[in-house]
Amino acid sequence: MFGKRSDTMRHIGTKAVIFLAFTIAILQGCYSFSGGSAPSHMKTIAVPVFQDRSRSGIAPFRAELTRRLTEKIESQSPLRMTPSRATADGLLEGTITTFSDEPSQLSSTTERAITNRITITVNAAFQDRVNKTMLFERTFTGFADYSVGSFSGKQEAIMQSLEMIASDILDNMLSDWK
Repeated sequence: MFGKRSDTMRHIGTKAVIFLAFTIAILQGCYSFSGGSAPSHMKTIAVPVFQDRSRSGIAPFRAELTRRLTEKIESQSPLRMTPSRATADGLLEGTITTFSDEPSQLSSTTERAITNRITITVNAAFQDRVNKTMLFERTFTGFADYSVGSFSGKQEAIMQSLEMIASDILDNMLSDWK
């Protein structure tokens, strides 16, 4: 009695595996990704130092964000950096618009903050200067938590927030190319 049932289950299992493999093979050709490679005419990009209108009083933000972004573009895209806006095929400009450092977790016994959250918001615009079109103009936000009273933790949270923004901007650049 058990022998017939296990043979039947084994037969059904084999059919299911074959069906699944066949389905995956068929559907693999159905998916396509619209972005990921630069338009053939876009070879260079200029990324001027981002502006800082956040009133944070922390001057290195703009240079650090620009540095992280240019490193990502150089290492993860086919574009070459150029210092000249006039000769660049693409132009990426941005402004840090807000910086906040607010409590994110309160102690249940003292009701005082035990962690704070750094939140940084950036407006960025990416232009195709050859075709004279705006490829995107949008807002990006980065955030990270740190333990209250930890200066090094706060600095690390700022760097993580800037890294998140730089990654999101690059991802948006690469995914918007058609």
